[in-house]
Amino acid sequence: MSKGNTLPLALPDRPTRSDARRNYDRLVEAADLAFTEHGTDASFDEIAKRAGVGSGTLYRHFPTREALMRAVFAERINKVCAQGEELLATDDPLHALTSWLRQLIDLTMRRGLATALVAREKTSTSELFHACHEALRVTARPLLARAQLDGGIRPDLALTDLLLLCHAIASSVERSREGAEQANRLLDLVLEGLRTRPARS
Repeated sequence: MSKGNTLPLALPDRPTRSDARRNYDRLVEAADLAFTEHGTDASFDEIAKRAGVGSGTLYRHFPTREALMRAVFAERINKVCAQGEELLATDDPLHALTSWLRQLIDLTMRRGLATALVAREKTSTSELFHACHEALRVTARPLLARAQLDGGIRPDLALTDLLLLCHAIASSVERSREGAEQANRLLDLVLEGLRTRPARS
């Protein structure tokens, strides 16, 4: 699990007391697995059982299904942001950017939770999405800048355009049988086209 409150996106209502925080984190992790396997209608009792806590503990932390969904969504973003921070410390800027974009595309392909939250059309959800998008942009910006400064990616590529290309890849393959494999191929093709090349004489 990520550290939540020390990352760009604070987990909603994450407790400060260590034992309560451990239960909270276990519930978020268990819910993430359950939502991935069974959708956002996954049983609360099953989620509590996976987390090794009672149903009462789950409801104390997450009185509504939306509250749990929001926490899972925020934690998914935090994990991708944390991976971006780690990749910034690696020696190969282009490899770091490529690795992170693969993770971003994988996250985007898992859009069932986001779709369910959007369907609720609540102001708090819109604010969460705005914070998530900004956290991803903050993470992506230095990764792209390093690759451009190193000469691996053309310097005129805008961050917004790169993120839109990744979104397009995820949208085009999310229902494909090949899924992630096809997404990786498409990303490789896109990045090859964005590589810095010597000018033709």
